[in-house]
Amino acid sequence: MFGLLTNYRFDKEMVNQKVRWLMSIRLLFAFLMMGSTVAYQIGNQVYALETPIVFLYGLSGMIVFLSAGYTVLLSIIKRYQHRLICVQIVIDALCVTLIVLVTGAYSSVFSFLYLVIVIYSSVFVYKRGSLLVATFCSVQFIALLTLQFNGYLDPYDFAGTIVGSTITIVQIFQKCAILTAACFSVACLSGYLADQERQSKSELVAIQAHLDRVQSLAQIGEMAAGLAHEIKNPLASISGAIQILNREIKNDKDNMRLMHIVLRETGRLGSLVNNFLNFARPSAGQVKSVAIHDALTEVVALFEKDRSLGERVRIELDLITNAHIEIDPSQLRQVVWNLLLNAAESIDSQGIIRISVKKLKNDRIMVEIADDGCGMNEQTIRSIFNPFFTTKAKGTGLGLSIVYRILETYDCRMDVQSKPGLGSVFALYFKMSDPTKKPK
Repeated sequence: MFGLLTNYRFDKEMVNQKVRWLMSIRLLFAFLMMGSTVAYQIGNQVYALETPIVFLYGLSGMIVFLSAGYTVLLSIIKRYQHRLICVQIVIDALCVTLIVLVTGAYSSVFSFLYLVIVIYSSVFVYKRGSLLVATFCSVQFIALLTLQFNGYLDPYDFAGTIVGSTITIVQIFQKCAILTAACFSVACLSGYLADQERQSKSELVAIQAHLDRVQSLAQIGEMAAGLAHEIKNPLASISGAIQILNREIKNDKDNMRLMHIVLRETGRLGSLVNNFLNFARPSAGQVKSVAIHDALTEVVALFEKDRSLGERVRIELDLITNAHIEIDPSQLRQVVWNLLLNAAESIDSQGIIRISVKKLKNDRIMVEIADDGCGMNEQTIRSIFNPFFTTKAKGTGLGLSIVYRILETYDCRMDVQSKPGLGSVFALYFKMSDPTKKPK
């Protein structure tokens, strides 16, 4: 069970705050248990240190000691923080079993503490993990009552005597069934809420990153538009003058070679300025209702004919029918082609590009383009949409910037997930349209 729990990875910033909250709750519980033991002694005029009383004092002190140890270890062990959290969950469940044992087992009023363990574990290990914790707690409680019923355990009973002198197998079954059902019900509910919270926070983080990126690109775009226009006009004049001179000095080979270099570089600079203008102020184009299945199939069919790919890249499609979006078809092809080209270039030898389409809530369609290429680190992911940022030897760094600006005009968000050596996933979120309605 512990191995399964440690498969979960936690958001460090979020977890640190929740762990501090858990430490405080655990300490509060230890002091409350200590105070309750003192109150029991005074109320029942039991001043001798009997075995169960000593046990409860010792357990309270152990919980305080463990909490202090957890605090020290969490500040020292950064890499294996998730493992330490799982250790805490397991030890807390065992402590609850000891409390239930010493306070009467079947008649203990503290069996509800299992539910507390399940609830707080869902904060850290989410739904699947909390179901494992519910199973662990239920097995402990069933084993405890089974041992008590068979006479292997003789628990101390602080909760008063059980009605009737003996416990029947039916009572044991009912008690175990009720607690197990409660544990799993709480695990499902709290785990579901924890998963929803995690998804909502991830969505908010992605939206905030998108808004920051849009704002940054908009500012760069405004500046770029003016600069590109200022460059384009004198560049056209220079190009025209060079062409006139080129016709007048055809007999000089050295001058001809220099003129060809100037014309070639002038053309390249003109193409770069045009791309910069497309990034700065992309046009909305002729918006139409486009069947995403047909559009992607067509682009992939053309892309697979690229001779530079050969047979080293295979494209797999997982599309849906009857899904339409409103966009200029040529711009959609430009977006998908750029992303496919980047995916193919990230694959060194042989690999696979997977394109999938899914319908989401709120009338959204997600198009995912995933590859198993070289991947990117976090710093590269933060920079790939910046103009002129490129990891290619001959790239201009405007491809993804232009793609992002085009998608922005259609209120489409693009998210990126990638890890070095594991490939990248580009997710596009389009608004779904009704093909029977004319676009605005």
